[in-house]
Amino acid sequence: MVNKMILANILHRPIRTTVSVLAVAIEVGMVMIVVGLTSGLVHESAKRVEGVGADVLVQPPGASFLFGLTSAPMPIKIGDRLKEIPHVLAVAPVLFQFNATKGLNVIYGIDMATFDKVSGGFVYHAGGPLAAPYDILVDDWFAKANHLEVGNTLSMLNHEFKVAGIVEHGKGARLFISLATAQELSGARDKASIFFVKCTEPGYTEDTMASIRQLLPNYQILSIRDYMSMMTSNNLPLLNGFVNVMIAIAATIGFLVIFLSMYTTITERTREIGILKSLGASKGYIIRVILWETGLLCAAGIVAGVGASVIARKLILASFPTVSIDLTVAWACWSALLAIGGSMLGAFYPALRAAQLDPVDALAYE
Repeated sequence: MVNKMILANILHRPIRTTVSVLAVAIEVGMVMIVVGLTSGLVHESAKRVEGVGADVLVQPPGASFLFGLTSAPMPIKIGDRLKEIPHVLAVAPVLFQFNATKGLNVIYGIDMATFDKVSGGFVYHAGGPLAAPYDILVDDWFAKANHLEVGNTLSMLNHEFKVAGIVEHGKGARLFISLATAQELSGARDKASIFFVKCTEPGYTEDTMASIRQLLPNYQILSIRDYMSMMTSNNLPLLNGFVNVMIAIAATIGFLVIFLSMYTTITERTREIGILKSLGASKGYIIRVILWETGLLCAAGIVAGVGASVIARKLILASFPTVSIDLTVAWACWSALLAIGGSMLGAFYPALRAAQLDPVDALAYE
């Protein structure tokens, strides 16, 4: 009987019901998409660095683990000294160049021979390796997003580059130019931003790191495992703050809309509530009915929000192939709990107000 009455109340006001469901759906969708975008960005960047194939990263003192924010103060000759360390198979110097054309990108200035030795070489979808000073390699995701083919011209770093090859994504950056060209354009001759070090066996990583620390005591030495553990939104205060703000905004939207919807509903149904109380309905019964109605609206909104997030992810990836969005079951559950908590909190005061109505006054309400 109660369920039938609740369902009838929901169906009797389709516009308000739709708005309430949409509010919850927007809350869930915003949380999932924002968290998915930020975590996808961090995880995808970390996986690309891991894909280089190095075991150890060597950076200058005080360098940021966010590549592209690091300058290039290290002499390139450090690479020769690193090669002399036992169990080091290859060392690849890379000079970072930050570029804002066609999106925010970190360009790797690389020496093809050493980078191929560390990474195992590029997989070419089209074209071939860097040959001329102003050749550029782009990965397949970047090429798809910008409709590029081999032989096209790409404006980067205030120069025109010719696309020499399209490579498989996952080797650190999406864009690669020669190390010499990067040094010339940045005025950092014989300098490098980072050294990727490949060991003869992964088991020698710790020994190699200890030897590098003796050689370069003030430098930042990280294993790939350590780097991967650092690449989380919790280690990025600005990114983590942005996520928290967006979640708070989404929760506030859901809370306010549910509160307004239930408050208005109770105002319109004052006479109905009076009839229920005159027939012996307790305060707990009235509160339970209203919270059950809110729960149904919330459940519908959660389902709609999760479904909309999946659709939105497909649309975003179709429009922006270089973007990565991680939609996880864990965050779907967290967003659902957040929506339920906000909705119940928004409905509690209206439910309490309804339960405290005097039956005589309610019956006389017009």
